[in-house]
Amino acid sequence: MPIFFFTVEQQQRAIVERFGKFVRVAGPGLQTKTPFVTRVAGRMSLQVEQLNAEIETKTKDNVFVHVKLAVQYKVGASDQQVQDAYYKLEDPEVQIQAYAFDVVRSHIPTMNLDEAYADADTIAMHIQDTLHRQMADYGYEIVKALITNIEPDQRVKDAMNNINASQRNQIAAAAQGDAQKTLAVKKAEGEKETMRLQGEGVAAERKAIAEGLHESLEIIAQHGLDPKEAMALVALTQYMDTIRSVGEHGNMTTLLLPASPSAVGSLMEQVREGILTGNLTADAATGGDNGAARTRTPSRTPGEAHS
Repeated sequence: MPIFFFTVEQQQRAIVERFGKFVRVAGPGLQTKTPFVTRVAGRMSLQVEQLNAEIETKTKDNVFVHVKLAVQYKVGASDQQVQDAYYKLEDPEVQIQAYAFDVVRSHIPTMNLDEAYADADTIAMHIQDTLHRQMADYGYEIVKALITNIEPDQRVKDAMNNINASQRNQIAAAAQGDAQKTLAVKKAEGEKETMRLQGEGVAAERKAIAEGLHESLEIIAQHGLDPKEAMALVALTQYMDTIRSVGEHGNMTTLLLPASPSAVGSLMEQVREGILTGNLTADAATGGDNGAARTRTPSRTPGEAHS
């Protein structure tokens, strides 16, 4: 009886039948068969295949979502699995999709949208376990089940983005408020320190001026000059220095001053009268204090008053 030869590729299995009855599973390599008696009924691939599916369902908070699945499966390597896969199941993708849909529709409605996003791996694991049990009877092995995306309606996504943006804006506003508060406090502290230092500087300046005037009066007294005339001259000099400073650093563009010698003399006389008036006022206050002190002094005998 003649013998025919046929080959089977790697990662493939050939189903050999005799008059329509299963005989054996032929593995990779060169195989033989009896002509007109046995035939190669079909070939099964052992490579991993992927089924992509999309399911529409509703979450617990009444949001319709599209769940995208990716199921990786293959035919088992044993002869029995190859035989079952060839004879028991005509369209494995339809069967896998039906089982996957059943698992998704039984789990997603028990979760709200956020939980569905967070527990996507758990749902994928349930799909994988269910498919592994159901498809084992048909000679198929489930390599991996994945949930590649859970996509709600575009209006729901826009609302979620707006909520997220509002929350982030609120956090940013709080942080900005804290920053402005810190800057205001630091600015106030800086202004406080600046004013303190300016006060110390002004006090030191006045102290230096007073010491300088004191030394100048001592020198004037040593040369026999009248201290009051000297003080009037110093006051006039300071007055002129003040006017010059105002002209240099102020915002004014024109400053009118007396130019005639008589006007300057009148100004000198006014300064002298101001100093004299101040001295008389001080003397009157001192005399009043002494009179009050004498009024409060107990009365003495005529002999004590004469002495």
